[in-house]
Amino acid sequence: MSELTHLDAQGHARMVDVGAKAETARVAIAAGRIRMSAAALNAIRDGDVPKGDVLAAARIAGIMAAKKTADLIPLCHPLPLHSVSIDFAIEDGAIRATAMASLTGKTGVEMEALTAVSLALLTIYDMAKAIDKGMVIEEVRLIEKRGGKSGHWKAAE
Repeated sequence: MSELTHLDAQGHARMVDVGAKAETARVAIAAGRIRMSAAALNAIRDGDVPKGDVLAAARIAGIMAAKKTADLIPLCHPLPLHSVSIDFAIEDGAIRATAMASLTGKTGVEMEALTAVSLALLTIYDMAKAIDKGMVIEEVRLIEKRGGKSGHWKAAE
């Protein structure tokens, strides 16, 4: 791609016109993790966080965030998502969140998946910060995308 699609001929920001593009099935998967103390991890895993079920709240926050991506990121198109899911895995000293977003449309859902995983991790931080203020959110990235003109892409391991 040789030109910047979010700039007009004068260099001003613009929303890309996707009107002429064909609708295709599109899927994006993003992941990230939050490192934390053993005390925080144990409290989340055991359901002992005073604010409630951390992973349930984080899942809902991530889904809600995906639906609001166009309100948060200036040049994103509002998209009629078909599905958003958030899964969590307990790792050694961390929780990994993986978000998947899908639709049939004219533009991709990478930003929705990335927004979902980011807000899920921020919600974990918010709910457990009384136990560990030093938690670190890291490795937020796109893992895979399917559909559209560029086809299938998968991140290197």
